[in-house]
Amino acid sequence: MQSAISAKLIAGIGIEGDRYAMGTGAYSATEPAKVRHISLISLSGIETANEWLKAGDEPTFDAAETRRNIALEGITAAELNGLVGKRFQLGDIQMLGTELCTPCERPAQLLSRPSFMDAFEGRGGIRAEVLSSGVLAIGDQLSTEKEK
Repeated sequence: MQSAISAKLIAGIGIEGDRYAMGTGAYSATEPAKVRHISLISLSGIETANEWLKAGDEPTFDAAETRRNIALEGITAAELNGLVGKRFQLGDIQMLGTELCTPCERPAQLLSRPSFMDAFEGRGGIRAEVLSSGVLAIGDQLSTEKEK
């Protein structure tokens, strides 16, 4: 995983150069096929998961270790989860929330931390379909249809 200050998003594809946009992600061949254009996670959800892990004397996760594309400030995990099935905008990019990112074994296996799945249950973020192309940058704001 790489950190970046901006990323080019392509409608119907996802993040330019991303493993899922190129069809080389670990779950790219999953059947039935899923929209994996972009994944989003709430920083407050990561904090809550890490509090749970610390209480059990388990190692914590930083945003990159969750393997989500974008970490968002100013939104709770529950609010982010509520965007599934809804259109929203991140910066100038239109998106549609497609499903919850149910915590999977991949981050746990890669880092040898089996508690990931329990800690991030309900806080794993969402996947979204990229509906318009453009550049997404740090600091871009999330807005929903009803906020406009």
